[in-house]
Amino acid sequence: MHKFPVRMFSYSSPARESSHGSVWQLTGSKLRGEMRLYCGLSIVILAAAFTAGRSVPAGQMGDSLRAAAAYIARFFEWFGEFGAFCARVARVAFTPPFEFRELIRQMDAIGSKSLPLAALAGAATGVVLSLQTRDSLTRFGAKSMLPGVIVYSLIKESGPVITGLVVSGRVGAGIGAELGSMKVTEQIDAMEASAVDPNKYLAATRVLACIAMLPLLTLVADCCGILMGWIADTLAEPISLRLFLNMGTNGVTFNDFLPPTFKTAVYGAIIGLVSCFQGMRTQGGTEGVGKSTTSAVVLSSLFIILADVLLVRLIIVFFP
Repeated sequence: MHKFPVRMFSYSSPARESSHGSVWQLTGSKLRGEMRLYCGLSIVILAAAFTAGRSVPAGQMGDSLRAAAAYIARFFEWFGEFGAFCARVARVAFTPPFEFRELIRQMDAIGSKSLPLAALAGAATGVVLSLQTRDSLTRFGAKSMLPGVIVYSLIKESGPVITGLVVSGRVGAGIGAELGSMKVTEQIDAMEASAVDPNKYLAATRVLACIAMLPLLTLVADCCGILMGWIADTLAEPISLRLFLNMGTNGVTFNDFLPPTFKTAVYGAIIGLVSCFQGMRTQGGTEGVGKSTTSAVVLSSLFIILADVLLVRLIIVFFP
């Protein structure tokens, strides 16, 4: 008789394997449930330990709710007063007699004196674009597209936004501080007593000057940025200015150039309106002047960034 060797393994039927799998699944689900329970209990214990030594007065929650409600009310009140102020300025801005002399003076103060700052900001932007994009384009074998990237980036987005933010910092602070000082020293009240509308003489002239000067400052920033971009490019790899401009402006149309440039007029309106409004509602002496100046710059910059999102979308829709 032949004796067959005994194999040292155990055979598991499919039913038994399935039963083992179901057992493991039940064990895993039970373990996960226990872990969730432990985590929940730990959070509850930590929260109880954290609040055990802190006694909350009965009226503190009510005070917090009232403070939040007052804050929300002030938020909407500010927007309501700002809308009424914009309506008054828009009404008196185009009603004779016109303050041409004050308008020219404000255009000089806002435009001419902001020219070096806008030119420097545009030049720095052009250099940074040239240095940063050269390496990236070289990796993808598209180094010849560097002039086009610099020109398109500057005229479509970088130039207008940088100019708006730079001018909002300088002009917004100046207008807020000037009108705030006039408000706390009662000069604006004296103008009203002399039958001079401060909204017409002080606010409307500054708003119109900002609207007129921002597109011109944007052109200066774009030109300086393109020129300095060419200088940074030619220092790395010599290229003539004519070839750089031909390669950069190849395919550029007025739809690429005019809408982004003229959208800065909206930035100018934002800077002028917000700065004048914050300055003319100053309270609290010199401390209030500082707060008005800070809020004018911060709100102008914030509204410019928010408006840029909407304006870019409108430009894409109406100027494809």
